[in-house]
Amino acid sequence: MTEKDFISNSLEIANLKEGKFTWKTPSNIALVKYWGKKAQQIPENTSISFTLDACFTLTTLEFTKKKNQIGSFEVYFEGVKKDDFKPKIAIFFERIEKYCPYLSSYDFIITSRNSFPHSSGIASSASGMSALALCVMSLERSLNTKIDDDYFYKKASFLARLGSGSACRSVKGSVVVWGNNKEISESSNLYGIEFPYTIHQNFKNYHDTILLVDEGEKQVSSTVGHQLMYNHPFAQQRFKQAEENIVKIKEILQNGDLKAFANLVESEALTLHAMMMTSNPYFILMKPNTLKIINKIWEFRKETNLNLCFTLDAGANVHLLYPENEKEQVNNFVVTQLIKYCQNNHYICDRIGFGAKLKN
Repeated sequence: MTEKDFISNSLEIANLKEGKFTWKTPSNIALVKYWGKKAQQIPENTSISFTLDACFTLTTLEFTKKKNQIGSFEVYFEGVKKDDFKPKIAIFFERIEKYCPYLSSYDFIITSRNSFPHSSGIASSASGMSALALCVMSLERSLNTKIDDDYFYKKASFLARLGSGSACRSVKGSVVVWGNNKEISESSNLYGIEFPYTIHQNFKNYHDTILLVDEGEKQVSSTVGHQLMYNHPFAQQRFKQAEENIVKIKEILQNGDLKAFANLVESEALTLHAMMMTSNPYFILMKPNTLKIINKIWEFRKETNLNLCFTLDAGANVHLLYPENEKEQVNNFVVTQLIKYCQNNHYICDRIGFGAKLKN
């Protein structure tokens, strides 16, 4: 599909005066990282992610037919009016206006809450923007009941991408690919797709324990981090590495090689942060306790020969990934050896989920 396929034709809005839609949309954790983008939120390299379950955003979009020429929207986050959220959402609405011209006919109230700390490196923009995009698509489907599920979810992912790149991976599927890679059937730069191959049983019900090293807001936003890839001395090598790793992880997810999975995923996490540390200006999002946790994981894995591994997003928190059959041993390891490195002893037990859900 091309961008033109997502431009809505003139829709009949006269009979839809008001309403609201609510979506519960998950965060995701990238296994092969996306870091660097072109215009219109097009990724410099393909990425692949696990969809999470317990880390989600719940968003309601309430709409009423506007009474004057100037449309408006208000934003409430966790019960508090958040005018500082409005600029980013205004940019999102501006970007999608071409594809959703009916939005100019309504005023909106957006209410949202997270199940996890905002801006702490658990991809809150991914779950937040995907939820808003799905609410918009529910409005579009009310105006055009001929929209089928395939188009609905592809366009929702397409719109979510224009709000936050990784948001396109939080719409549908437990393992999602975003970016055009010739080895992944039907992959696209425009939207995320469900991993189109059979996933090995080893990766079913996979767990992700998120160790909250720092629950505060990141010192450097992901948007700024992506921009610093434009003139990065190692950018092209990194993009090439990522595409090669996509091909490798495609095979790993099918053959169930947990050792190879751990090696690739940890290398990707450290490469992401290496790119941050070698940009200009350079920055470090990891904290001392991030490194302590990583070293404890390596020690424990060597002692037990278990298959747990870590990954990092653009923040200090550590995602501890492990298969279902190791959960008791790993949970004991977290409680006895890792929790002391978490801020306020906080961590989140999560597992792979299946995408967004419409809430009544």
